[in-house]
Amino acid sequence: MCTVIVGFDPDAAVPLLVVGVRDEYLARPWRSPAHHWAARPGLVGGIDLQSGGTWLAVAPGVPRVGCVLNAFGAEAAVATRLTRGRLPLLAAGGGEPFGEELTRFDPFHLVRADADQVLLWTWDGATLAERPLAPGLHMILNSGLEGERAATAPPQAAEDMAARLAYFRPRLEAAKRPEPGTGMSVEEAWGEWLPLVSGAGLPAADPAALLVRRDFGDEHLWGSSSVSLVALGPAGTRYDFGVVPDEGAFTWSTVS
Repeated sequence: MCTVIVGFDPDAAVPLLVVGVRDEYLARPWRSPAHHWAARPGLVGGIDLQSGGTWLAVAPGVPRVGCVLNAFGAEAAVATRLTRGRLPLLAAGGGEPFGEELTRFDPFHLVRADADQVLLWTWDGATLAERPLAPGLHMILNSGLEGERAATAPPQAAEDMAARLAYFRPRLEAAKRPEPGTGMSVEEAWGEWLPLVSGAGLPAADPAALLVRRDFGDEHLWGSSSVSLVALGPAGTRYDFGVVPDEGAFTWSTVS
């Protein structure tokens, strides 16, 4: 149940804010953001060592960001399936998810954003829908933009995502919008949003939790592994990254 939060205001000093929470099996190996892809030297992001892809990629020189979430729908054939981790690299590089290979991807929500435009594509295994996002605050979950595709999700997952949306959306709206800049600490840069995107103190088992943990047995521990904070504006890119701790405080680092 990954979550992406987008704050888009073309008239603001920092027009684009993106928060990306990655949920995955915690034993799946990965590395923190860096320039991991020789074929795409302008992109930076965390790398999934199992697939070679990523969940969120940033092109600081443009600047642009691409990120992906799982969606619900008809899955691709296992024999020809492509990793969805390729899609943020495509989006951050300025590409679009069109073409015959779509049928080789499991369902997804893909965001491509810069300081002037935010686009959201949703692939349900049969149809690709594209929409631009208007200025404002947006929350994208596995159940879609603002949970609009909740009917496609398993009932318990749909309930949890609805609870998350109901808890966090009004709190983010009420918080002062950050204006991250260079030379700031992570706390200064993200201000009133930081405690919220760090989980707001909710236990990982709470149905509304943004940062989750689930034990499916047989050592299949699943949950939130990292939080990416990206700000794009005329002054360039601010990219902060936090590893979700088992307990205690986050360890944040500034990527760029």
